[in-house]
Amino acid sequence: MSVEYDKFLDSGRKWFCHVDDDNYINVDRLMQLLSSYLHTQDIYVGKPSLDHPVEAAEKVKSDGSTSVKFWFATGGAGFCISRGLALKMSPWASLGNFISTAEKVRLPDDCTIGYIVEALLEVKMIHSPLFHSHLENLQQLPTSTILNQVTLSYGGPENKYNVVSVRGAFSLDKDPTRFRSVHCLLYPDTAWCPSKRKLGFKS
Repeated sequence: MSVEYDKFLDSGRKWFCHVDDDNYINVDRLMQLLSSYLHTQDIYVGKPSLDHPVEAAEKVKSDGSTSVKFWFATGGAGFCISRGLALKMSPWASLGNFISTAEKVRLPDDCTIGYIVEALLEVKMIHSPLFHSHLENLQQLPTSTILNQVTLSYGGPENKYNVVSVRGAFSLDKDPTRFRSVHCLLYPDTAWCPSKRKLGFKS
């Protein structure tokens, strides 16, 4: 995450979005979501994997408190940070400082992002239901909403049946993640997609 962050700052781009490499990204839906915000604002949007804030043992307040509670967006589902906010994170995240911050509070990288944003900068995370990780029961995602999500995930070898319920021309054997099927429903003119009449949602 440290290298990603530094590369983003150098790029001059408006949004820093982190998504694990085993997720499917609906780029059009992502762009639509980000267009509802200004990149100059303090925006941190994603989905938590927990139903409660996490707590870090660290003195961050002037009142002498020794722990702080905050929300974080799980990297497994993906999250986005505006450039305006990313620049404010620099003292704790740039040029190797991210690793030092993570070691200080003894938290994983996605938790550390939340710690910097919510605990140190006091910017509230925007909870979005459009990001999804393998930690969810993906079969409970309504079929009619699948094409409107920003990211999708799958259970992997240890839970191969935890996939979105979408039907297409690809069998589960050929498309165990269902990502190919989702892609062809979104972009049916893709060269490797089967003919349109074979595609459709699971009834």
